[in-house]
Amino acid sequence: MKRTTKLVTMAAICTGLAGPALAEAHMDLSSWPEASQEAAQYMMETYGEPAHVTDHELVWYDTGPWKKTVIYDEATTHNFPVEHPDVMQQWIEMDVPDDMFDDLARYDGSVVVNKTEAMISARCDKEGANFLAINLAHDIIQGNKTVEEARQYYGETIQQVMNGETPEYSQGFIFEPTSENLSNPDESIIEK
Repeated sequence: MKRTTKLVTMAAICTGLAGPALAEAHMDLSSWPEASQEAAQYMMETYGEPAHVTDHELVWYDTGPWKKTVIYDEATTHNFPVEHPDVMQQWIEMDVPDDMFDDLARYDGSVVVNKTEAMISARCDKEGANFLAINLAHDIIQGNKTVEEARQYYGETIQQVMNGETPEYSQGFIFEPTSENLSNPDESIIEK
C-alpha cells in the first residue's frame, strides 16, 4: 500500500500531472498491477514525467535511447524465460530485414517489429529486460547468434540479474541505435 501511495503522490507532484491533468485522466494507479506501478515509478524517477497520461497508459517519448515507452495498466503473462508480467513496452528505430521476422518471433514473442515505421519494441516488466531482448534481437539480425543461442543467452542473463549481477546486455544497448527516421512506407499497388 505504501508503494501505491508513493507512486500516486509522485505522479501528482510531477509537472504536467498535477491537478487537472491527473484528474482529467482519472488516474488511479492503485488499481494497476504492482508491476505496472513499479515500472511507472521507475520511469518517472529515471526519465521524468510522461508525455501522455490516459486511464490505461503512461507514455514517454525520446527518453534515453528509447523512441517511445508505454506502461500499460494491464499485465500480460509471459513465461519466457520465467513467468513475469509484460507491462512496459519500449521502441527504438531499427530497419529489420523481412527475412528476419520469423526468427525474431520464434526468439521472443514480446519482441515486435513494425515494418512501416521501421521500429522494434520489447515488452517486459523492466527496462533492463527490454535492453536484453533488443540486444539479442540485434545479434540475431546481424547473424551473431541463432534463435536458440539467443534464447539460451537470454535465460542465462536473466538468471544473473536475479542473482544480483549486472550483465552488460541488460545495462544498455551493445550497438548504436540510429536516431534517423527509417520509415518504410512500402509501395502502392493501386494507381490513382
